[in-house]
This record gives sequence, C-alpha cells and structure tokens, in this order.
Amino acid sequence: MPKQIARQAPYLRRYARALTGSQNEGDTLVQAAMEGLLGGALSLEPQLPLRVGLYRVLHQVWNWEGSQDGDGSVADQRLQGISPTRRAALLLAGMEGFGAEEAALVLQIEPSVFKATLAEAEHDLDQQLASRVLIIEDEPIIALDLTRLVRELGHDVVGAAATREEAVEMARILGRLPARLDIWGIEAGDVGQGPGLSPEVEAAVVDARFIKPLDEGLLAGLADNIKKIVTLEEGVLEGGFGSGVLEFMEKARKYGV
Repeated sequence: MPKQIARQAPYLRRYARALTGSQNEGDTLVQAAMEGLLGGALSLEPQLPLRVGLYRVLHQVWNWEGSQDGDGSVADQRLQGISPTRRAALLLAGMEGFGAEEAALVLQIEPSVFKATLAEAEHDLDQQLASRVLIIEDEPIIALDLTRLVRELGHDVVGAAATREEAVEMARILGRLPARLDIWGIEAGDVGQGPGLSPEVEAAVVDARFIKPLDEGLLAGLADNIKKIVTLEEGVLEGGFGSGVLEFMEKARKYGV
C-alpha cells in the first residue's frame, strides 16, 4: 500500500498546487496529508478506491479559508477567482480526469450537486476568460477568419490592424476605455513589440519524439532552466506522456517545475 500511495504523490502535488494557487502551499498540503496517513491521524476509507480516498484525505486537510494568494501567474489568479468548491470540481474533472461519481465522493457531495457545481465553475471561468481583442494581421482573409474564430470563442473583437503603426494607434484609442484589451498577432514581422502591445511571452516548443523511453536528459535540462511545462497528447490524462513527465520530475527531485 505505501508504494501505491507514493505512486500517486506527483498527481496529488499537481492537484494541490492548482487547488491552492501556490507551489509551496500545495506541496505543504500534500506533505501534511501523507504525514497524517503515516502517523495514523488520518485514514483511508476502505470502501473507496485508493485514488479517490487519497484525494478525499487531501480535502480533509485543506483549510481553504487560510489559503495564501497564488504565485502570481494568470492561470493561478483566474482559478483563485473561483469559489473553492467550484475550483475543486473544475480541477477534479478537467485536470485529474475524475468522473462525476468519483469526484462527488472526493468532495462528499451528491453526483447531481457535483455536476451543477462543475457547470457553475465552467461558467465562472468563461466569464473571466472573455476579452476585448485587437487582431493584428496583414492578410485580409486571414484577419476575417481570425475574427470569426475569436468571436466563436466568446471574445469581443474590437478591430483588426494590418501594421504595427495601426495597432499602436488603435490600442492608444481603445486603451482609454476601462475594459481590458488583449492584442493578438500571428507573425512578429512588421508588428514587433512596441508601445501599447502585450509583453512578449517567452515559450519554447519541444518535440519529445517518442513517449517511451523518455528522453530523461532532455527533461532534466528543461527542468533546470524553466518552471512550467505543458504536455500535449490526445485522449490520455493518466498513464501517458504527461504522467511519464510527472513521474520523472518526482524521481529526479525536480520539485520546482
């Protein structure tokens, strides 16, 4: 049983960090839950699947009223803007892959209540994500396609600029309004980075080539230089490439990622 619990530690840590909005607080929460189980202060309910029981124990330890502010990322801030129960429902379903029945057991509520809570959380998140968008694209057909796509995603397109100068001038005018303005561009080209434009996002795309065996040298190098990794794969939340990366980071003691 201890080995089975240890195998769930990376997933618990991932969940706890997102739940609390803080890497340090999330890790402390997992440590407290593990120490409670080992010391006998907490126990797993035998009728529950192991994974469900562990997440329930984590919630028994979590004191959300005493939670600190998040680490400051946009994603953390948005999640922390959702009520604790709705946030937990969103993470259990969307990130941890629990079905309604199991997630309801974790939160100790009825499945119907969980489904309603999840719907409310999704609505809250949609409201937060909605933005006023200025599109920068010098190809008219592409600009039209982007406008349609962005509107379908629930955002308000306030204009389209073909050059950097147009974008800066439009941003200057629109920036006088109180609402937030996001500026989207596909190519750097003529748009560049200038007054009124959003800060540059530093990111890299890494082709892992294969799932197994993991390129551990590549992962170790990434972990030494960056703090956030996003894995993309189709149809797998547990047991796939993302799980392999989590388990490697745990084994290699790369706790800062």
